[in-house]
Amino acid sequence: MSSSPTPLVTTTPTHRQHPPSIDRLTFLVDKSKSINHLLQTHALLLRHGLHHHPILNFKLQRSYASLGRLDYTVALFQRTHNPSIFFWTSIIHSHAQCGLHDLALMYYTQMLTNGVEPNCFTFSAVMKTCPLRPGKALHSQTIKLGFDSDLYVRTGLVDVYARAGDVVSARQLFDTMPEKSLVSLTAMITCYAKRGEVEEARVLFDGMEERDVVCWNVMIDGYAQHGMPNEALLLFRKMLVAKIKPNELTVLSLLSACGQLGALESGRWLHSYIENNGIQVNAHVGTALIDMYSKCGSLEDARLVFDMIDEKDVVAWNSMIVGYAMHGFSRDALQLFHEMCRLSCQPTDITFIGVLSACAYAGLVSEGRAFFSSMKDEYGIEPKIEHYGCMVNLLSRAGQLEEAYEFVKNMKIDPDPVLWGTLLGACRLHSNITLGEEIAEFLLGQNLANSGTFILLSNIYAAAGNWDGVARVRTLMKHSGIQKEPGCSSIEVDNKVHEFLAGDRRSPRSKEIYMMIKEMNQWLKAHGYTPQIDTVLHDLGERGKEQSLEVHSEKLAIAFGLISTQPGTTIKIVKNLRVCSDCHAVTKIISKITGRKIVMRDRNRFHHFANGSCSCGDYW
Repeated sequence: MSSSPTPLVTTTPTHRQHPPSIDRLTFLVDKSKSINHLLQTHALLLRHGLHHHPILNFKLQRSYASLGRLDYTVALFQRTHNPSIFFWTSIIHSHAQCGLHDLALMYYTQMLTNGVEPNCFTFSAVMKTCPLRPGKALHSQTIKLGFDSDLYVRTGLVDVYARAGDVVSARQLFDTMPEKSLVSLTAMITCYAKRGEVEEARVLFDGMEERDVVCWNVMIDGYAQHGMPNEALLLFRKMLVAKIKPNELTVLSLLSACGQLGALESGRWLHSYIENNGIQVNAHVGTALIDMYSKCGSLEDARLVFDMIDEKDVVAWNSMIVGYAMHGFSRDALQLFHEMCRLSCQPTDITFIGVLSACAYAGLVSEGRAFFSSMKDEYGIEPKIEHYGCMVNLLSRAGQLEEAYEFVKNMKIDPDPVLWGTLLGACRLHSNITLGEEIAEFLLGQNLANSGTFILLSNIYAAAGNWDGVARVRTLMKHSGIQKEPGCSSIEVDNKVHEFLAGDRRSPRSKEIYMMIKEMNQWLKAHGYTPQIDTVLHDLGERGKEQSLEVHSEKLAIAFGLISTQPGTTIKIVKNLRVCSDCHAVTKIISKITGRKIVMRDRNRFHHFANGSCSCGDYW
């Protein structure tokens, strides 16, 4: 028989055995991987009367904190007689690491009250989560005590100013550092990236001799969050070449970038990478995958991911509901909402944005009114500007413009430019020039007009053939320095995103694209298509208007898709503006002629074209 293992804590009286050495006990505390093991080691210290030993007590406090038992750490600290600077620094660091900012600062203040002077490690610990105002006070203390030149202290100060968005102070400190640490460089990159100054952040990033996963993540996220998704994906490829292993934060940023681009192939590759490299598909990653697939036009994949998430939180439900809504599958969105409530998952304000959007896209006026009322009456959710915007969109697109206008004027909160733009856009859609002019004049008189106001008013006049009105508005735009955002359509082929502007000839395959445009025009005429020249908002001749329509960015992207992908495969296009009615009609016909499904995401929603019809029911 094998002998039984020697128990960690024996029942032999303490005077009959020699205590383990301090080095051995220190090793046991440091190597405790579970709270139970640490408690046993603590019991051993108590048995031998060594629990007050300064080194062992200090180690115990740190180990309890690292294992998530901050309450034990605090209890030990409170029993420590005359704690040294190391104990104070440890308790401050433990609270800062747990995100308990106020308590970390409280312990720092108590330390000063007890006459204990901080050292460089204390300053580094307390600065990790320090807001700007106390951070400035700490900065003054570091100067007074002569620690302001210490590398770790100065790095902490750079981080304080950077997190607070005080770029000037952060940069002054950073520029005067004789030696830049990885942490200080990352802090500065985080501060320029967060403010949208991604080019300056990239200069700092490229100049770093050493880069860890944190600074790669910061730079990738900076691109993703500031409208540069292509750059985010390109940098990720460089990250892989540099053999830096991505983590959960990396893939969250990249999934956002794929969603912005509508890059389904890249998104699917990233999903496969996640599964094959040990990154857990938890609620956060799962929700990001749902959002990516929805924005890339694949609701089937989004629903598969949604169904695989075991413990769905409200964010996952919201993402799937919003996905159904923006694709125009309104009944599916509402069905999912009812299922969510049946499972006792409490909806949030985001849930109702998805539900009200679903009603607006399908013209479900009475249902939308009922949901809007239930927000506050049943769920205690105060409507925000986004909810009011959904209601205005619902009413105005259903042709109830006067009611929508009254709804806006009687709102409890001030309407924003997006909401006014929704109402003006509906005036153009329903050719209500009188109300459109009234709204525009009101906005101009209240100094609420923006570029969208002028453009929509110009479109209203143009649709009615009032070219004098168009000229007046464009003169105002010119004097105000306002320019119309150009339409841009993109399509992903072979993991590369190709972008097109109206009349674009920059593509290496431009000749083939325009040959396909010519062939498409012949198909359209054979099927009785008549160009909708009334959608051209310029005073051109009839032939000029037809030629203008032929080279809209959507049509160029479709032509490129037809010559670049296999017959029978789906073509997916993303446009930055609302698809015009002529392109919408053309895409329906092309889907019927070619037998191709064409999925188009415009500024407002998704359109699924198949066999001559669109999922929006021509209601967008």
